[in-house]
Amino acid sequence: MIRVNEKSIHYQEGTSINDLVNKFKPAADIFIVNGFPASTDTPVHDGDRCVLIKKGSIPTPDEMDSLLLARHTPGVHTKIKNSVVAILGLGGLGSAVAGAMAKIGVGKLLLSDYDVVEPSNLNRQHYFVDQIGMQKTRALQDNLLRMNPSIHLELIDTVLEESILSHFFSDVDVLIECFDSPAMKAATLRSVLREMEHVSYVGSSGMAGYGSNNSIRTTMISPGIYIVGDEKSEARPGMGLMAPRVGIAAHHMANQALRILLGVEQSRQ
Repeated sequence: MIRVNEKSIHYQEGTSINDLVNKFKPAADIFIVNGFPASTDTPVHDGDRCVLIKKGSIPTPDEMDSLLLARHTPGVHTKIKNSVVAILGLGGLGSAVAGAMAKIGVGKLLLSDYDVVEPSNLNRQHYFVDQIGMQKTRALQDNLLRMNPSIHLELIDTVLEESILSHFFSDVDVLIECFDSPAMKAATLRSVLREMEHVSYVGSSGMAGYGSNNSIRTTMISPGIYIVGDEKSEARPGMGLMAPRVGIAAHHMANQALRILLGVEQSRQ
């Protein structure tokens, strides 16, 4: 067997890259065999992994599905693909979490923020200079679809209040809280505990500055309810929010959500 663009193909002796191009991707102009550039006359051997690429082309949804399935294994990928995750607050934490969720192929992402991209955001948030002034939901949508054009995104631009949280998020599998405001952090957790009995929660507390990597931790405070951070490093003068440590926390949160979706850690379902 050989693999062609992550699909298993029966191997025939004497096959070359040119044969694979003609059969599977006639428009391809870049050829990779076992991680190395190749030419059309390169012979292919049993067990080889071949990648045929058309420069600048966007993979179809089926191609993206095949790529993710091959990387994750079928059982894992199916669970991820059938999941719904909400991300509340699209700043340094939320924009990084969203990128991780998009790249692993979460089936549906609800992205919630009412703010716009400001110059001061760019030291830690996953936006670009030419997106300054755009609504964060729209800017992040553009960025995520460039990472994975097959994901389904729902944008929520409403200013959230505790009284309406359950209206938007009661049907998600995991809600990831990435607010800056302590009041909204508390309101979101209260709403989840009181009104969203089947929704698992990953929240955040303490990640400012440049303290130890290993002080960022994930703590389960009740079944299906998790907090990420060192629980003490609040942003203040001389202790600002910076990309490296915020990024550590964001990927803790993304991985915790993934572990819940895969049933490795306790959910509230």
